[in-house]
Amino acid sequence: MAKLVLMHKADSIYDDEPDARYDFPRSYLKAVSEAVGDWIIYYEPVKAGPRGYFAVARIARVIPKPGVEGRFLALIDPGSFLPFDREVPRLINGRPLEGALTEADGTAKKGGAVQLAVRRLPEADFTRIVDLGLPQELERIEATRYGARAGALHEEAAIFERPVLERLTRRPYRDIAFRRKVRAAYDYRCALSGLRLRNGGGRPEVQAAHIRPVESQGSDSVRNGLALSGTLHWMFDRGLISVAEDCETILVSHNKVPGDVVSRLLSPGGKLLAPLDPRDAPHPANLTWHRENVFGQVLADGPAPWE
Repeated sequence: MAKLVLMHKADSIYDDEPDARYDFPRSYLKAVSEAVGDWIIYYEPVKAGPRGYFAVARIARVIPKPGVEGRFLALIDPGSFLPFDREVPRLINGRPLEGALTEADGTAKKGGAVQLAVRRLPEADFTRIVDLGLPQELERIEATRYGARAGALHEEAAIFERPVLERLTRRPYRDIAFRRKVRAAYDYRCALSGLRLRNGGGRPEVQAAHIRPVESQGSDSVRNGLALSGTLHWMFDRGLISVAEDCETILVSHNKVPGDVVSRLLSPGGKLLAPLDPRDAPHPANLTWHRENVFGQVLADGPAPWE
């Protein structure tokens, strides 16, 4: 096995979906095949935007791209994709984070390896980049973000010295990383009501909801998330509300949700709030899954919160 850096552009002509698949030509087949079962880091090239290194995932298998000679798809292991909490710059103090991109004097190389869409990544470089993007202390950072006393922290939040691979696979850590990215993407506003509420200590009321649950092979991509208030999160998970094919019209199960509840909870225009960055908008496939598998089909467990 081998770790890699995979170059990705949001507007690429290739059939890339970072949390699901990576489209590449035959010239990279050997390197990508060696990475099956191992982890990769996504990288945005300079001409595509400012993000640098922005996410991590694990390759499950490689298949020929259907109907396209000479191209292949690296299929991402469901549930492994995780965006970095902090996007990692290409250079720190003028020096690259990848040894393969570094001259003997520590400066950045030009051309050659820098332009490769697939690059092998030594373990030490992988660890360094992930530590910068998904810091060991992320649980503590979140637990103390809104003024919690260090002595009042939950035991798990206080224990943060975890190896990289344990962090990448540990559900509580991933939940925190997902929540931070999704809430920030919507500027801490509920995507269904448009409201941004905070308690006296500044803690946002809004939660991060998976559109397609992790247990149903949903990913931790921001595009599989919505920032929702507690009540609307409850309704979304139980199929009482969803989003239409246009990816913006809010659907309501009117035979189960009283009209006065709709008027009080949802935005007057009945449209989904867009995230700050269009690249974070819910993926249509995730919304389709929710409509087809959850909306109108899941029974509420116990009384509704408005009863």
